[in-house]
Amino acid sequence: MTNFIPVFPLEIVVFPEEKLNLHIFEPRYKQMIQECVASKKLFGLPPVFDKRPAEYGTLMEITEVVKVYDNGEMDIRTKGVSVFKTLEFVKEIPEKLYSGAIVTYPDNVMEKGDTQISTLLLNEVKRLYALLNLEHKFPVDKTSMISYEIGHLVGFSIEQEYEMLQLFNELQRLEYIRRHLKEIIPTIQELEAMKARVQRNGHFRDLTTGDLNL
Repeated sequence: MTNFIPVFPLEIVVFPEEKLNLHIFEPRYKQMIQECVASKKLFGLPPVFDKRPAEYGTLMEITEVVKVYDNGEMDIRTKGVSVFKTLEFVKEIPEKLYSGAIVTYPDNVMEKGDTQISTLLLNEVKRLYALLNLEHKFPVDKTSMISYEIGHLVGFSIEQEYEMLQLFNELQRLEYIRRHLKEIIPTIQELEAMKARVQRNGHFRDLTTGDLNL
């Protein structure tokens, strides 16, 4: 499916089903959000790199207008719906302050599938989370989109988050996370060891020669 959507470029990556609170203050986006609320339309949020909106982004739904200020500014709650690919960016729209884009929606396999490889990947990601002392942040109720739930909690740069946004299979996304965690664990462990050494300095310690034959 191809259609036209208003866009709100930001220097962040949002994943499908992710909740995002926004304070709307620029005139162009106040107009855009007002129109989206009135007509129950969705808007696109492409991440910004080098001051340009990226090709891929996330379609956003406005779930609640929390507050409207006297000057027209708004606090809103939104949620990611799906990933889109921009076919053409439309900078100027007649009688509108905001920009838009003609987009299409790539097929996205959200289910990890009940397969041996998905189970192995999921267990490996969970084990690496435990090694990083992040096990408490691993989703208790495993949904079909573990990758999107933990995508912001594994130390990705915004560029890496954007790379994962362009993966349209849950197994590929889990493998991407697994490889990243495996690479950073030695660094994290060394930092933890260094922190422990620093904390020991200056403290009185009970030392023993153990079983040395002196």
